[in-house]
Amino acid sequence: MKILIVGGHGTIGKPVAEHFRKEHEVLVAGRSAGDVVVDIANSASIKNMFERTGPIDALICIAGEAKWAPFDSLSEEDYYIGLRSKLMGQVNLVRIGRQHLNANGSITLSTGILADDPVIKTTSAAMVNGGIHSFVKAAALEMHNGIRLNVVSLGMVEDAYAKYKDYFPGHNPVPMHKAVNAYVRSVMGKGHGEVIRVYEN
Repeated sequence: MKILIVGGHGTIGKPVAEHFRKEHEVLVAGRSAGDVVVDIANSASIKNMFERTGPIDALICIAGEAKWAPFDSLSEEDYYIGLRSKLMGQVNLVRIGRQHLNANGSITLSTGILADDPVIKTTSAAMVNGGIHSFVKAAALEMHNGIRLNVVSLGMVEDAYAKYKDYFPGHNPVPMHKAVNAYVRSVMGKGHGEVIRVYEN
């Protein structure tokens, strides 16, 4: 398979890319480095990326940002960071990318536990994650050519524990092999329109 991983150099993306690279051709896309460069907040950049990669069998997105800040301090523009990047960035990857997928290909998006179990300072991120869950369920009903669409929703992963533990008091970190397997399930399985939740509560 030819697999494109957007965000394949990140905390989660790197081990996911390493796993799939054992048996498949993997292309990594990043905002500043990679086999191809892409800004998912810019639809023209997304189109250019797919023109460079050519047809693919699977698309995985483990990218997108949202503002973390107290609710009282969030401005309208702060919300647009997450809306443009993590929400519409992933929506546009599906909207544009499905035209570049081979028959029976798959698309996997990424969210996180905040959609179901938010913590303080995550109003914007939680809103975006929940929106993506609803988008995947609805858009899956209208995929063509055998293309499957899923989203992986992870809890705080082990490799990010030191950085984010103060935000998630009492949360148990998700082992990295479980995080990787969630993406394997989406790409290699037959699920469609699924929110693949991996939480260690």
